[in-house]
Amino acid sequence: MTKTMPKLAAIDLNLLVVFDAIMRDRSVTRAGQRLGLSQPAMSHALTRLRHMLKDELFVRSPNGMAPTPRAEELATPIRVALDGLQQSLEPMQFDASKATATFRIAVDNYAAIVLVAPIAAHVARTAPGVRLDFRPSGTLDVLEQLDRSELHLAIGPPGVQGERFSLRRLLQDRFVVVHRKGHPAAREPEFSTEKLATLAQLEISSAQFGPDFIGAGFGKSKPALKPAMRAPFLSAAQILASSDLVSVLPLNVAKSLVKSHQLAFRQLSRPPKPVEAATIWLRRLDNQPAHAWLREVIDRVANDFRAT
Repeated sequence: MTKTMPKLAAIDLNLLVVFDAIMRDRSVTRAGQRLGLSQPAMSHALTRLRHMLKDELFVRSPNGMAPTPRAEELATPIRVALDGLQQSLEPMQFDASKATATFRIAVDNYAAIVLVAPIAAHVARTAPGVRLDFRPSGTLDVLEQLDRSELHLAIGPPGVQGERFSLRRLLQDRFVVVHRKGHPAAREPEFSTEKLATLAQLEISSAQFGPDFIGAGFGKSKPALKPAMRAPFLSAAQILASSDLVSVLPLNVAKSLVKSHQLAFRQLSRPPKPVEAATIWLRRLDNQPAHAWLREVIDRVANDFRAT
């Protein structure tokens, strides 16, 4: 038998807000804290939801409240509907100088090193009431969190797929060789790739922007580089400055390192495929004023790097 679904006029909108909060947090307690509701109030709301939708919706599991297939089916339409309602209630114009808002932004290693500081500086100057919450994308399921509105946007490689997402390419950055000042191999203004292959390399274990020499004139082969050590990015500058190891890094990353350490960089005669950065967000937020302002800020910052 087909279940009779409730008519729209009979649905309490507050229950959908509760559903969305539990779906995000996978916890009745945390969802209640998000909404400012007590545990009894949340339990009562969940009971009403289950009765209204004729489904258990959430069941206890070792990882919290696990959604049923029906809850998974409802999650995105309800999230879209609540986002649309929220946007319709917001002002048509976004006044950054007076706004109080928080934006959650996932960033990969490249964006964290190159773009985060100038974005933060720009926002601090122009929108003192706006708070930025940058989160490392390597620890997140970025697309899922964008879908659930846990993130407002992400900055990373432009490989995302799906009609529900929008993407704006920010910049490309070529690779250079970073080494200590006075390195014996750095007498020429640039490195040949053959020369690079003879040097001991520091490989960055935490980076998501490793060089890809395919497409740099090597066909399907690439130089036989010699990674002599792997280390996190936070250790890289000190290791390079105190050894004869070299590392192939994006130019703007190299520029940030040489400011604070006794390092230099050289061009490559045949550089690998450049690293790319892009902003990714849900298409339904294309015309949301606050979101559009944030994207414009990021694009303006990236443009300063494109011009150098």
